[in-house]
Amino acid sequence: MGGIGKTALAVEAAHRAREKGWFPGGTFFVDLRGYDDDPVTADQAVLALLDALGVRSQDLPPTPERQYDAYRALLAERRDRTLLILDNASDPAQYVPLLPGTDHHRVLITSRDRPDALAVRLVPLETLAPEDSAALLTRALHDTDERDDRPAREPDALRELAELCGHLPLALQIAAGMLRRRRHRGIASLVADIQGAGDPADVLDRGSPGTDLYGRSLVLRPVLETSYRRLPADQARLLRLLCLAPGAETGTEAVAALAGLDAEAALSLLEDLAATHLVTPVRGHNGTSPAVRWRVHDLVRAFGVGVVTRAAALREEGEAARERVLAFYYRWAAAADGRLRWLPGMAEPERFTDRGQALAWLDSERAGLVAAALWAQEERYADTAMRLALRLAQYLDWRRYFDDLIMVSRAAQGAAHRVGDRHNEAVAWNGLGLALQKAGRVDEAIEAHTRDLDLCQAAGDRRGEATTWNNLGTALRAAGRVDEAIDAHTRARDLFQAAGDRHGEAMAWDNLGIALQGAGRVDEAIDAHTRARDLFQAAGDRHNEARVWNNLGIALRAAGREDDAIEAYSKDLEICREFEDWYGAGLTLENLALAHQGTNRPADARAYWLQAADAYTRANAPTEAAQARSRAAELPE
Repeated sequence: MGGIGKTALAVEAAHRAREKGWFPGGTFFVDLRGYDDDPVTADQAVLALLDALGVRSQDLPPTPERQYDAYRALLAERRDRTLLILDNASDPAQYVPLLPGTDHHRVLITSRDRPDALAVRLVPLETLAPEDSAALLTRALHDTDERDDRPAREPDALRELAELCGHLPLALQIAAGMLRRRRHRGIASLVADIQGAGDPADVLDRGSPGTDLYGRSLVLRPVLETSYRRLPADQARLLRLLCLAPGAETGTEAVAALAGLDAEAALSLLEDLAATHLVTPVRGHNGTSPAVRWRVHDLVRAFGVGVVTRAAALREEGEAARERVLAFYYRWAAAADGRLRWLPGMAEPERFTDRGQALAWLDSERAGLVAAALWAQEERYADTAMRLALRLAQYLDWRRYFDDLIMVSRAAQGAAHRVGDRHNEAVAWNGLGLALQKAGRVDEAIEAHTRDLDLCQAAGDRRGEATTWNNLGTALRAAGRVDEAIDAHTRARDLFQAAGDRHGEAMAWDNLGIALQGAGRVDEAIDAHTRARDLFQAAGDRHNEARVWNNLGIALRAAGREDDAIEAYSKDLEICREFEDWYGAGLTLENLALAHQGTNRPADARAYWLQAADAYTRANAPTEAAQARSRAAELPE
């Protein structure tokens, strides 16, 4: 893309090659200015090359055809290998006539466009790695003043500045120049200026220090504008709409929804944009499947958003695109959520035939889904984004993305409150309470469930009230308020029974069993877990059945029934593995390890601790994995 450092790299490579003696015939450099308003043509460039080769005035052939003949003849006669750099080419017509016609010499071409029709070797340039960006800024400051210790004093601000520059060499070079000028201010001051402006190009171009070593103006926005203006109308439209997409990477289906196109048409345009390096394809995880996701550089994204917001017609086009992609995300998130919650006898959700498919889609689209759910804070999208947020709760809890769950739950609660939707506000408070509890913020969780309870009782929603009492009881137990927890779970059980909700009743019995055990009432706990197990088995809910087996095992072990506990844990582990519930598997393997330690089988216990560490690693729970490995290390092999 523009500003990636193509010219600088080409010139540096030429200098090094000359130092090594690779091109004793010298180097010719022609700036084709392919992205200026008046690009250099091949006919103009060949005159400059003939002049460099010593053909001038009266010796110059009269027609372009004869000039090319003379140029190629001189190169063919030239024994010493020569390097020709053709810089900033926007069209093969600018450079194909200038190719030497012999493989004795070498040609290096820089361009923002992939010449896919030509059999030339392509060397794509990406943005710098974060550590290289920081090193570039540091070196640029030290080259001017070796006493400049700001990079060492402000390493976090240095990394943040590099991130705001999108690791693009042109932006980094401008930022370094600005820091030289404001040598008595910290790096953090420039970071704050850029963050306050929203669009980094606004700040960088205002403070641009002038020109680079090649005499070119160090400005960012014109580079982006030139690339955008050269696009055909359909590509330009897709690019600016893609800049509005939620998330850093977007799947082809979602891009098609944004643009109101079918997937094939969107894919074709995306490939065209990738050829101009304005969009980057992201390959599938196995490295062999075709690219299915697309990334726009942060600076291009900010530029595209600016294009949309500055014109009323484009703003409405952008709003309509956001509505389309939000509807797309809601439709398939609802289907995926339906599959995750599906039990025998329920209607089959569309698209996803099993949990694995649903989870794979949710995993691939998570960043976009979460970002779109946060649009609930905007009035135009509040309703759909709120419903999307609620559909993500089960998945985010399953994958233990609690920070995401807290964010989307808060957004959904706020949106529901603004539009007066008390039912969904209660649902959002419930999801928020669960997320806060999983994140260890128990007091906040109790507050959230209490708000939920008030709304359910005011609305006369007895089933919602039952669910809330159940979840409130769990939070109270986590806060050490066991007697209050027992009362809450008992209320939930009675309400579920009165409503004929056997699934909810099973949940309440299971949680009541945990609370009873916490109060030392072990026999009652075993009875409660047994009732919950039987109800889940009758409902065909295998996953919750697994959880109850684990809790039953804990109660059995507390009663001294070690062998029965191990059998219960084994049944739980079998189901967790079936569902790929790796966090649940980790908990169960921990309990198996403890049970085997309790029966004086340390080698078996060690093996279970190690298996637990592996399961926790797969569940994105590194702290628990480290603790399990530590426990394993304490035991003999």
